[in-house]
Amino acid sequence: HQGIHHYTIGQRKGLGIAAPEPLYVVKLDAVMNRVVVGNRSSAGRSDCTVGRMNWVSLAEPSTPIQTQAQVRYRSKAVPVNVIPLEDSRIKLVFDEPQFGITPGQAAVLYDGEVLLGGGIIENNLL
Repeated sequence: HQGIHHYTIGQRKGLGIAAPEPLYVVKLDAVMNRVVVGNRSSAGRSDCTVGRMNWVSLAEPSTPIQTQAQVRYRSKAVPVNVIPLEDSRIKLVFDEPQFGITPGQAAVLYDGEVLLGGGIIENNLL
């Protein structure tokens, strides 16, 4: 491939691989310069860590809360457990695995229509 900087988690188009079913980028390994592909279900993750949190209509929680999170552009907010961590970071634990959670992208928290806050998805090990 031309380098991992040409790919993003969840990408399907432009992989240049023929397969009986659609393939998606499921992991990028910068150390080994590897792009790992798999089927859509293997691109799902049940949790992620979010840093640089900015709380808007809620004080930073000190105990876990249940709310909704949106982790991809144009995706719907889905149920999530929010676990506070240190240094303005949180862990999101989803009720169901989410497709294409991508480090460097935004994670936004809602309570219905109310924006609670948001931050940046961190690069976790899969």
